[in-house]
Amino acid sequence: MLAGFLLFAICVARAGTKVTSVTSGPTTANPQDTKASDPDTTRLKIVVTNSDDKPVGNASVYLRFNEAGGFMRKDKLAEMNFKTNDDGTVKVPNVPVGKVLIQVVAKGLHTYGKWYDIAKDQDTITIKLERPAHWY
Repeated sequence: MLAGFLLFAICVARAGTKVTSVTSGPTTANPQDTKASDPDTTRLKIVVTNSDDKPVGNASVYLRFNEAGGFMRKDKLAEMNFKTNDDGTVKVPNVPVGKVLIQVVAKGLHTYGKWYDIAKDQDTITIKLERPAHWY
């Protein structure tokens, strides 16, 4: 454990990067939080329903998008994971504007995946999952 920390500290010292600690605590509703903080990012609302237009609760939602400036200045693929509420919705904070892959996995329904071109703030994306064909 100590060796891993020392290796991390040496790598950070060589890169000349300042390390800051991040803590998370209780958040409060703020009117400023209703908009994305960066003009290059947006917030999404994803609604997942089944073939009967009923909400799908507890479905896994995966978002993948390119994030600039990774290791050696190459783009890297970033991923965010969420679960839908009982009403079938997910609110996604701060997704970069551009191409985003949205994948949805739910028990007893077909897996869904599609690339979306996100262009504006507060986009709502509705996804309809179909039941699999019955196998005998």
